[in-house]
Amino acid sequence: MANECIPYYRPGQDVTANTTTAVTGKTFVDWTTAWITNIGYVGTATAAGKVAGVAAYDAPTNSRVAVIRGKGQIVPVTAAGTIAAGAEVEVGAGGKVVTSASGAKVGRALSAGSNNTDCIVELY
Repeated sequence: MANECIPYYRPGQDVTANTTTAVTGKTFVDWTTAWITNIGYVGTATAAGKVAGVAAYDAPTNSRVAVIRGKGQIVPVTAAGTIAAGAEVEVGAGGKVVTSASGAKVGRALSAGSNNTDCIVELY
């Protein structure tokens, strides 16, 4: 699996979802349609929006992907800019994490991050 997101701590369980668009591992995804036959559908999360969780690995359109979710999960997420350790974060372009401004807060950075590098994030 390419670009695999390996959690540092995982108190809950992943959710399997179908992709409606290609998704990149270590980026935020969100539900794109209602659940059908006991499975959800996800695509790359919208900047400043809410999230379903973090894609565990790269997945093409119309395939299955594990979505890492749940309060307290600590995972690497690709950053879309400079992030200071301790900063609250939200979703930026391409599902990457950015310092929180006016969007939905999705977690807290436990490490510093910079553009296109991994930032360790505790999920809310």
